[in-house]
Amino acid sequence: MDDNSTPTRRNSGPPANSGFDLNRPTIISLLYLGSFVTGITGLVGIVLAHIWRGESHEPWISSHYTYLIRTFWIGFVASIIGAVLSIVLIGVPLLIATAVWVGVRSVLSLMKAQRHEPMPEPDTLLF
Repeated sequence: MDDNSTPTRRNSGPPANSGFDLNRPTIISLLYLGSFVTGITGLVGIVLAHIWRGESHEPWISSHYTYLIRTFWIGFVASIIGAVLSIVLIGVPLLIATAVWVGVRSVLSLMKAQRHEPMPEPDTLLF
């Protein structure tokens, strides 16, 4: 058996145990997703994102903090606008679209965080 058959591990890759890595961006993403059930965990997630952003961390994590903080605040403002516009019924589709948008962005961040990959464009409004 030659040495070329052994797999090599990248330094920035996921942990060797191939289990679920509960890193900080993952925790924030799960809190955002949990807010669809509880309604309050998103607030905990944004507080943690702002606190943890100021600490030292690996370079790939910075893009996740930017991405997740923008996701919360844009989603929050869109939800308020949607709630106000619900009086004239146009807000209902906006609330649904906002929920889908926040959910997709949270899942994308969760998947990239599990692979220890940075978010490619954390300042974008799209995915």
